[in-house]
Amino acid sequence: MVQPAALPLADITSFMLEVSDLVSGTLDLDQVLGRVAEMVRRVVHYDIFAILLASERTHELRIRFSVGHLPEVVEKVRVKFGQGITGRAAELKQPLLINDVSQNPHYIPVLADIRSELAVPILWKGNCIGVIDIQAPELNAFSEAHLQALVLVASRIANAIENAKLYRNAVQREKTLSLLNDISREMTSILSLDDLLQHTAEMVRRVIEYQLFSVLLVNAAGDKLEHRLSVKMGEHIQIRRDIPIGQGITGAAMEMRKPVVVKDVREDPRYIPVNADARSELAVPLVYQDQVLGVLDLEHNRKGYYTERHARTISTLAAQMAIAMVNARLYEKVSRAERKMERDLHMAQEIQEHLLPARRPELEHLKIAARTVPARQLGGDLYDFIPYRGQRTAIAVGDVSGKGTGAALYGAVVSGILRTQALHHPRPAELLAALNQALLERQVESQFMTLIYALWSEQSRTLRIANSGLPYPIHVHAEGCTIIPAAGIPLGMLDTSQYEELSLRLPAGDMVVFVSDGITEFMNRSGEEYGRVRLEALLRRHRDEDPDAVLDAIFADSESFGNGLPAADDRTVVVLKSV
Repeated sequence: MVQPAALPLADITSFMLEVSDLVSGTLDLDQVLGRVAEMVRRVVHYDIFAILLASERTHELRIRFSVGHLPEVVEKVRVKFGQGITGRAAELKQPLLINDVSQNPHYIPVLADIRSELAVPILWKGNCIGVIDIQAPELNAFSEAHLQALVLVASRIANAIENAKLYRNAVQREKTLSLLNDISREMTSILSLDDLLQHTAEMVRRVIEYQLFSVLLVNAAGDKLEHRLSVKMGEHIQIRRDIPIGQGITGAAMEMRKPVVVKDVREDPRYIPVNADARSELAVPLVYQDQVLGVLDLEHNRKGYYTERHARTISTLAAQMAIAMVNARLYEKVSRAERKMERDLHMAQEIQEHLLPARRPELEHLKIAARTVPARQLGGDLYDFIPYRGQRTAIAVGDVSGKGTGAALYGAVVSGILRTQALHHPRPAELLAALNQALLERQVESQFMTLIYALWSEQSRTLRIANSGLPYPIHVHAEGCTIIPAAGIPLGMLDTSQYEELSLRLPAGDMVVFVSDGITEFMNRSGEEYGRVRLEALLRRHRDEDPDAVLDAIFADSESFGNGLPAADDRTVVVLKSV
């Protein structure tokens, strides 16, 4: 091979300026290295060309750009500082010109038929950041002139390589942060712990590669880490081995409450062999408000794969996951409580429904219709029919203060006391007085009840009425509607309360309607109440209909008035019609 003469000084200066211009024109590392390969070919003929970049973490050289190397060589070759021609050049920080590699004890035969090799370190601030390496199948293929040319090239490209690496790292950080932000949003939208764990493996793989990924959670006793999820090579697997706190690499991460990076698990006595292929491991604790919930564990079959940068990335992800786990657990706890409450409320509804009369009395001269609709799942309104001797029937209509569960329970107490007091067949006013005393003896703060107690006599067609604060009953007759002015203090408020009793004879066709204030005070979207005037107008229109039709009309008309607005109070209506 003909050795070229050294370039004249002017040519060298022009050449180096051209190199500087070419490599400084881009921040893309691949473009920088590709342009270097083109420039080197102009001064040195080569068959094999490579630029190997150094890893600060592992002190290994890895091919970053090459011409003539097979892809599998590029992928697999890792050269330690001090090993081979390139490793020696990196360690010594000096160029090495070997014109017969067979005579050099450091030569590593990666390619067949290679006879000459020239390796020039790329130095930056006194450190070797890479090596330019050219090889040829001929003996004495390279000269001192070639060496000097490559030394000059190496001196010009170091800054460009570092800038490109910084730019690449910045872009990668930006992508990682953007991805972590997307993952964080995804995590906060998952409210099932099982679903969260299932998605975690996919989320982690989007930022860091792994061979085996596991989520270990602290058990209820707080003394062990239990494998809740494990994924190996994309497949879910079962690992049934629990890790005592403080043992193993995961136990250490939990105990120290900080990430643990292990370059080679085979050299770490803490490693518990779960994955035979593992070489490096990264364990990051899941911490929420100083409480460790578990550990994220990543294993790789490549030695030294995980770095502190990986640890920082997964730590950011772990912090978001810990919050999502707490939220998911809280959501599941609330959901269980809500399901239990729903079951309890459903049972309470059934019980409350059974407290109401199973059927209406079948009377010769009086037809009855009754309905109560709670504003919530449980209500405080009630009605009851109690048979008296002498062809008499008592009708009770009540409204407990408040709504919901408390009102329903208070109403159940009142219903029981009322039934007990009614066993003696008292007159309406007497029953209200007795019920008032009984409730005062069992007084519940801020609870009282309004109740109408009426007694119908089949023989005389009369209705005796006593009232303790429910809206006045309405008497519907041929001439229109008349208020029945029965009044009284609500039950359970004053021990001095006295109740008056009115008597009304009902000819055939007359009606008496009892309503709770949930009907008259039903509001529309304008804040206007349904009111007694509308109720009486409706009753006049429906006077000739049977009680069930009147009942349906009252509820339908008041709901139509509300125009879709839900009722704010329980609603109860009892319609009596003399026949």
